[in-house]
Amino acid sequence: MLFDTHAHMDDHAFDSDREALLEALPEQGIALLMNPGCSLASSRAACALAGRYDYLYAAVGSHPDAADEVNETVLDTYRMLWKQNPKVKAIGEIGLDYHYEDVPRQRQQAAFRAQMALARELNLPVIVHEREAHEDALRIVEEFPEVTGVFHCYSGSAEMAKWLVQRGWYIGFTGVLTFKNARKAVETAAVVPLERIVLETDCPYMSPEPFRGRRNDPGKLYRMAERLAEIRGISVAQVHAATLENGKRLYRI
Repeated sequence: MLFDTHAHMDDHAFDSDREALLEALPEQGIALLMNPGCSLASSRAACALAGRYDYLYAAVGSHPDAADEVNETVLDTYRMLWKQNPKVKAIGEIGLDYHYEDVPRQRQQAAFRAQMALARELNLPVIVHEREAHEDALRIVEEFPEVTGVFHCYSGSAEMAKWLVQRGWYIGFTGVLTFKNARKAVETAAVVPLERIVLETDCPYMSPEPFRGRRNDPGKLYRMAERLAEIRGISVAQVHAATLENGKRLYRI
């Protein structure tokens, strides 16, 4: 059985068949699923979904693309959602994304710091989205040594991953592992301690080969497990067992 540690089941891409997909998860080998929020609205939706399925959990937070919405009122709402819902296990996804810079870097950094501080206050792990912002993200991580979590859809170097692992972080791998040009991801997956690796679909995005270009869903997580087993030279069963336990440890389930 697998733990999809990052799946956006509240996304509009699933509006037509969300219930059927969620109900089929156990039959597809998915034991647990974490649905992170990307905004206040999606955090509310993630909490509502988690309340309906035993094997679903939620995180609350504002993605860097939604950094403009982060203020004390929104942070108070995240506190309330956590207090009201025992299925809320993390703050996320939060972080920095300099690829498009739809939100100015300074505003992203302020929102990231505010939500890291919230995680510290609530003693929760964080789910970090970091794209083309390695230096600034690590600097902010260093400001909050008490806070750890996962760098999801990891895009940094193997050396950066080792630095994070030494500080108690987990590294999340998506369908990128299966891509032919995924040199950095493969190199990192080969050297990060197995007990610090989690698997995720990031659905509806990041479909693995041979499904690339189509909508992703948790039922495709097996491809990441197969590829990780190949990279590590271990059995698929070992990958299933290790990454399931890692996800449970990460989110304290």
